[in-house]
Amino acid sequence: MTECPTPPAPTPRKRPLLRRLKALPPWSLIAVGTVTGGLAGGAYGVLTPPAYSATSYVVAVPSAESDPQSALGFAQAYGRVATQLAVLGDAQVWAGVPVKTLRDSVRSATSPDAPMVSLTATSARAGLATDMANAVSRSLIEYAKDTKGATHVELLQLSRAVKPTEPSSAPPALTGLVGASAGVLLGGLALLVRPRPTAADAARTVAVPGPATAADAQGQP
Repeated sequence: MTECPTPPAPTPRKRPLLRRLKALPPWSLIAVGTVTGGLAGGAYGVLTPPAYSATSYVVAVPSAESDPQSALGFAQAYGRVATQLAVLGDAQVWAGVPVKTLRDSVRSATSPDAPMVSLTATSARAGLATDMANAVSRSLIEYAKDTKGATHVELLQLSRAVKPTEPSSAPPALTGLVGASAGVLLGGLALLVRPRPTAADAARTVAVPGPATAADAQGQP
């Protein structure tokens, strides 16, 4: 009896991307996110130039015609105008940089409990950061002198900015750690929205026996 030729095995189709995502182990998304985030954060820390910060402090002192509470209020007001053109216009001459650089690099802060203004300058050069902080504080003191007759409050230099010895920006190790932490978070979120295997997907993985040959059929009782 002539045997029937065995039909060729069906060529398996490529699994679509969605099915491949379902087949990934759960921990793989978190691992990929951690490694990718750590590498990206570390590269950012290495490629970003270091930044240096220097801070100077001025204090508001009331005259005989005023009181400490008024000095506290004017310290808040001077802190708001410290980064305005009226102050930065003179500071640019002493710092040797344009007003735009001062506006972008200098930040002022005040305290609700003390009549004090802090002026912090940030730059890629430690010496320039020091010069900008001292220039703005000097200009602010001169600005307060012009209005002393009306405010009865003057500003005095409490502490000059000193040249920083270490950068204030985060080192690559820290940025890498932050990036890895963000990667873990994103990996966890991706794990939550990841497509989950369904009953239909499980049924497709069950092995289906191939067609029996004629010789096999004859050997059966």
